[in-house]
Amino acid sequence: MGCCTGRCTLAFICGMQLVSILERQVLDFLGYQWAPILTNFIHVIVVILGLFGTIQFRPRYVTGYAAWLVAWMTWNVFIICFYLEVGDLSKDTDLVLTFNLSMHRSWWMENGPGCKVTPITPPPSWAPEDHRYISISGCLLDFQYIEVAHSSLQILLALLGFIYACYVVKLISEEEDSFDFIGGFDSYGYQGPQKTSHLQLQPMYMSK
Repeated sequence: MGCCTGRCTLAFICGMQLVSILERQVLDFLGYQWAPILTNFIHVIVVILGLFGTIQFRPRYVTGYAAWLVAWMTWNVFIICFYLEVGDLSKDTDLVLTFNLSMHRSWWMENGPGCKVTPITPPPSWAPEDHRYISISGCLLDFQYIEVAHSSLQILLALLGFIYACYVVKLISEEEDSFDFIGGFDSYGYQGPQKTSHLQLQPMYMSK
């Protein structure tokens, strides 16, 4: 019963992770955030493998899923520090999230709640010709805090997933050990006591 409850909870957490990361993946595509797009894709694959391992009693898959969640939480902590500009990090750096391939920022920068985008014409002389120069005002919540909230949700789900993954691996291992103990006699070719006949044959002599 405990194993079923743990596996069902972990499967639910994996489902929540898939829904939340697919939503984030779409928004990162719209914002041309190439580094998050790559890590999100890896995360989706690992979560699917973890879900498969949970359903099919594959502890190795679940263990690999748990190990990846540690790296995933580390990445999201970095994203939080990046947008909050902790230390020498700056959210205006192109190299970190876009691999310096574009000048795009988070999708939420222009599409956040209450944001009003106003094109500025003519653009300044230093602005690239293939980019528009805009002014953003009226945002109820700055885009960096929305990104921080997304990463915080991912950390929370990853922490729950890690805890339940360790719990499920422990339960599966215990079930396998108990099964081996019950069936251990068969594995060693044990045979129960057999009835032996005490009938003793006597020679027979026939007279002519």
